[in-house]
Amino acid sequence: MRKIAVAGVCAVVALAAALALAGDAGKQVTVSGWITDSYCGGKNASTEGKACALKCVEKGAKLVLYSPADQKTFSLDSQEKAKEHIGYEVKVSGTLDEATQTIKVGSIEAAKKADSKG
Repeated sequence: MRKIAVAGVCAVVALAAALALAGDAGKQVTVSGWITDSYCGGKNASTEGKACALKCVEKGAKLVLYSPADQKTFSLDSQEKAKEHIGYEVKVSGTLDEATQTIKVGSIEAAKKADSKG
């Protein structure tokens, strides 16, 4: 009987720990950069790199966000949301899993450009 009680307590502790970790699954972020492909990354992070990025995606590359400011590439969990933004500068908001550098995409929007007068 004592073994069952100990096992029950262990199960409750394990469940509580799992729930606590699930709450800390990532932090909210907004990252600016370019939607590009995982094969070429920063090399295709421009409007000119769009055609190459599309070819790489056809060959199996994943869509990623390359941030020139951070000089980092972030994986994106939503390939569909990213698809329409290939070759464009964007802001991606979502939850970052720091262990895998993957953003669980909440939204992707075009980066705001400063008005150029002159």
